[in-house]
Amino acid sequence: MLKIDNLKKSYSVDDGTVEALRGVSLEVSEGDFFTFLGPSGSGKSTALRSVAGLEHPDEGEIFIGGQCFYSSKKGILIPANERPIGVVFQSYAIWPHMDVYENIAFPLRRGRTKMADDEIRVRVGEVLEMLGMGEMARRPVITLSGGQQQRVALARALALRPKVLLMDEPLSNLDLKLQIRLRAQMRDLMHELRLTTVHVTHNQAEALETGDRIAVMEQGKIVQLDDPQTIYHHPENEFVARFLGDMN
Repeated sequence: MLKIDNLKKSYSVDDGTVEALRGVSLEVSEGDFFTFLGPSGSGKSTALRSVAGLEHPDEGEIFIGGQCFYSSKKGILIPANERPIGVVFQSYAIWPHMDVYENIAFPLRRGRTKMADDEIRVRVGEVLEMLGMGEMARRPVITLSGGQQQRVALARALALRPKVLLMDEPLSNLDLKLQIRLRAQMRDLMHELRLTTVHVTHNQAEALETGDRIAVMEQGKIVQLDDPQTIYHHPENEFVARFLGDMN
């Protein structure tokens, strides 16, 4: 479903150049829950934002569902609003002046889908029921708890029916108990929907619990790509072993 080939990205800073991505390559199968795990500055969010079209890589290729959306060789760069993706940001990025319904409906009305009002009503109702928020459609989002706001952001992404769902540390702003509860719910829902999901986190426990496969990143490179059990029991190098910390 998702293929990244030799992705490179660098930034110019005052004292030189930072290589955010140094030849990242991977494939994510349809329905997989794939996790980028690494410390701050390892390149995991840059990789995710490149797939979303929010960052423009320097080199490489990105394919979604067999279609090329970025290629430095072929001069292809499809903008973010034309990519078959949904994105859940760390900050949720919900509109505080809108109620729950309008937060979910707005991208359907104005985005690439441009659906009719009747279709939007059905689609919004489906995702709200799916996430247990059917009675909250007309609630102002500013009256919701952090966990409920996170579900609104997720509902908005799911309503687009994306081929790939991208999530950038979606639980990091929540308290620990709520994080633990929601990450299990999130994983189970994505498996139930058979939705290809790419998830970024620096939380080792979260990655090991949710990911079907995990790419551990260090300084812009994938240093190990495996299933959680293999990464936990058989880290390939000292960095991976130490990053897992007391858990290993």
